[in-house]
Amino acid sequence: MNKNLAFASVITCAAIISACGGSDKKQQGPPPPQAVPVSVYKVSKEEVKGVDTYPGTVVALNEVELRAEVNGYITRIYVRDGQTVSKGQKLYEIDRSRYSAAYRSAQAQVQTAKANLERTRKDAERYTRLAQQDAIAKQRVDYAQADLQTAQAQVSAAEAALSTAATDLRRSVIVAPVSGKVGISLVKQGSLVTAGSTLINTISSPNPIGVDIFVNQKDIPYFIKLQQAGAANFNIILSDQTKYNASGKILAVDREVDPQTGTLRVRASFPNTSGRLTAGMNCSVEVPNKQSGEQIVIPYAAVTEQLGQFSVFVVGDSSKVSQRQITLGIKTEDKVVVQDGLKEGETIVSAGTQNLKEGSKIQPTDPSSANQAPAPGQK
Repeated sequence: MNKNLAFASVITCAAIISACGGSDKKQQGPPPPQAVPVSVYKVSKEEVKGVDTYPGTVVALNEVELRAEVNGYITRIYVRDGQTVSKGQKLYEIDRSRYSAAYRSAQAQVQTAKANLERTRKDAERYTRLAQQDAIAKQRVDYAQADLQTAQAQVSAAEAALSTAATDLRRSVIVAPVSGKVGISLVKQGSLVTAGSTLINTISSPNPIGVDIFVNQKDIPYFIKLQQAGAANFNIILSDQTKYNASGKILAVDREVDPQTGTLRVRASFPNTSGRLTAGMNCSVEVPNKQSGEQIVIPYAAVTEQLGQFSVFVVGDSSKVSQRQITLGIKTEDKVVVQDGLKEGETIVSAGTQNLKEGSKIQPTDPSSANQAPAPGQK
């Protein structure tokens, strides 16, 4: 019996000692959290040269349709399709025989009318002298004066007919109204053309040349501002992805928004001395972005996205971070413009954000160089 009591006492003492030891471990608690190693970036402003890209169509700035102004058959064609011509150069000739005959007839009518005018003038002068001598009746003088006025009117009519005949004769030869390049002829020699309706060809001046783009109505004030600035800062990317070697500037902003699309036509002018641009071509037009200029820029790797919201970890006092929402602008290479949410001089975490949460303590990997870009793939 005494042996059992002694054994029980030993067990009880051992349990008490074991419990006391466990109590000491609980009182120590978990170790404090360690600082998370991260890369940081000091927010600053940089010069941003962003662009917006619009689909564009090359158009001729000076283009004229060549239409027949008199009726007749095409008797001569003086130019080849696609030829470059100078203003005033002969292009086409419409059968001139009838117009030459009409011109000569009109000339004869003028001569006849003038001869009749001279006769009636002499008669009027002679009858006036005789009337002064009371040798003839006054009525005869009145008739002579009326004949003179009629003859003068006939001369005017004959000269007008001569002018019309001369115009028709001149219009029977179609000349280039501007210097430029003619298209492919729509008529052949011997074709019958009708005044005012038959389209013969089109001529356009290739230099300078225009490019049309369509912009959203909310951007109209910005493009008007670009037009007023007058800077040649539009660039063309051709269909083969090469960049055109000259810049252009806004020539005109259309007067009316298309109510169906909500867009407005903007036309830019480009030099085209090489003739590389041809009317009707499709291209892409690069326009300076509204965010171009000095802007707050941060590494894109510093941005965290969740449910369409963008945020960064801002370093505060005691090297603790707080998560802050920001509004992003355009992206330039590996950086992005911040439109709202950050101020110049603040410090953010640029790499290592996956290990952070609100209030985390950080340890910059290189505190002496805050603006070093993070390594590729680091976040």
